[in-house]
Order: sequence, then structure tokens, then C-alpha cells
Amino acid sequence: MFWIGLGGLVLAGGVAGSYARALAAGFGEETQDARQEAVLAFRTAAPVPRRPYLAELVTGVVFGLVGWRFWGSPLLPALLYGVAAGAVLTLVDWRTFRLPDVVTLPSYLVVAGLLAPTGQLPMGLACGLATGGVYLLLWLASPAGVGLGDVKLGVLLGLLSGAVGVNTAVLAGVGGQLLGALYALGLLATKRATRRTAFPFGPFMITGALLAVLIWK
Repeated sequence: MFWIGLGGLVLAGGVAGSYARALAAGFGEETQDARQEAVLAFRTAAPVPRRPYLAELVTGVVFGLVGWRFWGSPLLPALLYGVAAGAVLTLVDWRTFRLPDVVTLPSYLVVAGLLAPTGQLPMGLACGLATGGVYLLLWLASPAGVGLGDVKLGVLLGLLSGAVGVNTAVLAGVGGQLLGALYALGLLATKRATRRTAFPFGPFMITGALLAVLIWK
């Protein structure tokens, strides 16, 4: 039964990845009306797999890993939603250098609602506020290096990882910073960027949080 359920999660993750790819394609680099853009993106998104199927494959595998790690845990629905939302935000940020509020902010309410029955919501909220506070300080210190979208994403990731444990939330934050730094060093080492070259930080924050949730409690 476990393996059947896990296989179902992998398939569901593939569908979520396909929808994430289609939804992310509706967001442009700049918009005069974010609400109109979001409505259009949600209306035109269709979960139809397309080559090279990378979004479907990665999201399906991650759904399976999270399902394997948290099978039977009341935290599983919230974490799976976090993976799906993270897939959308990763794809949008990597292409447009944006983390749209229309995805991030409503996710606070969705995740809080899914965490409420678990008893872990207070800890998640505390970690979310703490993580968001750290990123807010980083934004105030270096607006060119950290955007407000990263601050808002930090709250969401802290909420999710903090529900797993305080240590997980700390590792998620440190992991995101470390992955981003390693990527920047790689760009510098291969002379594909300078010290002032901007790159999307959201995907590294999300990956760091995912790794923390999977390996630490």
C-alpha cells in the first residue's frame, strides 16, 4: 500500500510540475497590472506535459521524496503544497527575476490552514517571522543583493520548515545562502559573471529549504 501511495504522489507531482510550468509561462518580466497578469496566467495555464518534461520529472521526484520522508505525517499536505508553489516560484524567478506576490502571499494562508490541525502552526509562524526578519535585514543592508520578493519567500519557507523543526528552519536558511554563494562563485570562476551580476536567488532559497526538510529534523 505504501508503494502504491508513493507512486500516486509521484504521478501527482508530475501533474503539478506540468501545471507549474504552464502557470509560470504566464508571468512576464514586467507588468503594469499584476492582478490582470495573474488572472490571465491562471486562466491560460493547462497541465499538458511538454518536452523536455523537466518540470514534470523534477516535481514528480520531489513529491515522491517528500512523501517517502513524511509518509503518515500530518505535515505532508502542507509540504506537498509547498513543493508545488515552490515549483511555480522557481520557474518564474529563474526566467523573469520575479517572485510574484500572487503566488507567495496567498500561500501563507493555504499553508497556515494546512498546518493548523497538526499543532505545529505556532512554531511555523515563529520561524517564518524570524526567517523573514533576517531577510528583511539583508534587504535593508543590500537592496541590490536581496529583493523584497526574497523577503516574502523567506517567510513562507520559514513557516514550512519551522513546522518540521527549529533546526530545520535554521538549516533551510543557511542552506539557501550557501547554495546561492556557491552558484555565484561558480559564475565568477568561469568568468560568466562579475561581482555585480544579478541572478535569481529564490530557486536557491527553495532548494535549501527542501534539502533541510528532507535530511534534518
